[in-house]
Amino acid sequence: MRILIVLFLFLITACSQQDGTVPAEGDAAKPAHGDTILMGSIGEPSTLLPVLAADSASSDINGLVYTGLVRYDKDLVIEGDLAESWEISADNRTITFHLRKDVTWHDGAPFTAEDVMFTYQLYIDPETPTAYAERYRQVSKAEVVDPYTYRVHYEKPLATALISWSLGIHPKHLLEGQEITKSPLARKPVGTGPFRFVKWDAGEKVVLESNPSYYEGEPNIHRVVYRIIPDQSTMFLELRSNGIDYMGLTPLQYTDQTDTPNFKRNFNKYSYMAFAYTYLGYNLRKPMFQDKRVRHALSYAIDKQELVDGVLLGLGQAANSPYKPDTWPYNPNVRQFPYDPDQARALLEEAGWIDSDNDGVRDKDGEPLAFTIVTNQGNEQRIRTGEIVQRRFREVGVDVKLRVIEWASFLKEFINPGNFDATILGWSVSLDPDSYNIWHSSKTRPGELNFVNFQNAEVDDLLERGRRTYDQAERKRIYDRLQEILAEEQPYTWLYVPDSLPVVGKRFRGIEPAPAGIMYNFDKWWVPASEQRYKR
Repeated sequence: MRILIVLFLFLITACSQQDGTVPAEGDAAKPAHGDTILMGSIGEPSTLLPVLAADSASSDINGLVYTGLVRYDKDLVIEGDLAESWEISADNRTITFHLRKDVTWHDGAPFTAEDVMFTYQLYIDPETPTAYAERYRQVSKAEVVDPYTYRVHYEKPLATALISWSLGIHPKHLLEGQEITKSPLARKPVGTGPFRFVKWDAGEKVVLESNPSYYEGEPNIHRVVYRIIPDQSTMFLELRSNGIDYMGLTPLQYTDQTDTPNFKRNFNKYSYMAFAYTYLGYNLRKPMFQDKRVRHALSYAIDKQELVDGVLLGLGQAANSPYKPDTWPYNPNVRQFPYDPDQARALLEEAGWIDSDNDGVRDKDGEPLAFTIVTNQGNEQRIRTGEIVQRRFREVGVDVKLRVIEWASFLKEFINPGNFDATILGWSVSLDPDSYNIWHSSKTRPGELNFVNFQNAEVDDLLERGRRTYDQAERKRIYDRLQEILAEEQPYTWLYVPDSLPVVGKRFRGIEPAPAGIMYNFDKWWVPASEQRYKR
C-alpha cells in the first residue's frame, strides 16, 4: 500500500528506458498545448483534501492540484515552490519563508501567508483526523510577518523542518470555520497547483484540466483523466487498446507482454528501483504475535528470493530494513532471516506450538496456530505474495487464510481500526530517514500509521534523537541502531523492494528520467499538435 502516506516522495537512484531513447523530434514536433492523458489508477481516491488523505490514489491527484512552500527538484535537492526563498537561523530553530506574490487559488482568490498559517493550524488541530500532525506540532510559534512572509520557530532543531513545508497548502477563504471532515472540498478541491479540478465520477474517473494561471506557466497537457480500474489485467487491456496512456506495469507485463513491435511503436516503458518496500506486518495486539519467537519463525519460513523471482520476476530485491539499499541510512549489517524452515519449526516448538493431534496445524492450549492475512484488491503482486507466503507457512504447520479486500473498505474497516491479524502492504519511504510516524509508540491510535502497535522504549528515544540533529554521521549511527532493533523484533517481515515499472504513450514528449523519477516535470510534458488525439 502506499498509505501514503503521502507526505513522502520517491528517491530513485537509477532510471533507464527499456526501449531506447525517445524518438528524435523534428521541427514539426515542437512543444504544444493540448491533448488529454488518461492515467490508470487501481484505487479510487478517498479524499482530495491533503490533510486527510492517506492513500496513493488521493496523493497522486492532490500532487497536481495543490502545492507546498518547497519541493524536491529532479536531483532531489530542495527548491522553492510557493516560497521563492527562505532563511534558516544559525541555531536551526527558525525558518523565514518569503512567498511568491504571483499566486492565485483556482477560484481566483490571492494566495497569502494567511493560507499557510491556516494550513499549519489545521494540521495541529486535535479535531483534525490526520496522521501527519507530528512534525507541525514541533513548531513552538508560527507567525504571519506580512502577507508574503511566514515564519516558524522550533523549540528544538528538527532535521526535517524545511522539507516538512512541502505539504499541500489549503485555502483559508474556503475552509475557515468548517468542519474539515464534512467540507465539500474533499470532492471538489481548490488548490494552487498546475491542474484544476473538473469532476469526480465515483467509481469511474477524476478529471483535471490545466491551470492557465499557474505561476510557472500553464501546463502543456490540457486535461488529465484518472480512470479508476481496480484490476491490473483489465488496466493493461485498456492500455493496449488506447483506453489509457499511463500505468504502472506488473513484472509479467513488463518482461513478457510488452515485448512486441506494435507495443514498442506506441509506448515507452521505464524501470528503476522504487523508494518503497513490501512487508508482512503482524498485529502485535494479537497474543500469538506477542512472542518474538513466533515472529522470527514466520520470517525464517519465508523464502524472500522466491518472492523476488516468482512475483517480481527478478525486478527488485529482498528487503531486510525499512530503508532502501544503496541510500545512506541503510544498514546492511542487521540480523538476517534467510529461508530456513527447519529453524522456523524449531522456534515454534520452543514457543510451545506443536501439532498435538497430527492434523498438520500446530496448536497450543487447545488453540490452533491459525490467522488471516489481509491485503488489498487490485494489487496482483501482493496477492501473489500472499499465496506463496501462505503455502510456505503451511509447510511449517501454520494455517493461514488470505483475504483480499476492496481498497476503501480495507483501510476503513481493517487497517485504520487495527482489525486484522496480519497484512501484506507496502510503504513509500521519504528521502529523510525520520520514520517517527510509523514506529513511535505514540502513533498507535486508530487511523495512525503504527497500526501494528509496535512499542519499544529505545526505539522511541532513537526516533526522537534522530529528528533533532542535523549531523548526518550522528543520524547514521542512530538509524543504524534503529534498524538493528527492528530486525531483532521483527514487527514486520520485510519482503522486497520492487522496481517501479511505468509505461507512457509514446506521443508524450518531454519525459526526462532523473533521480526523482519521471513525474517530477509532468507539467512540462507535451504532445506535438500533429499527434494529439483529444480536442478540448
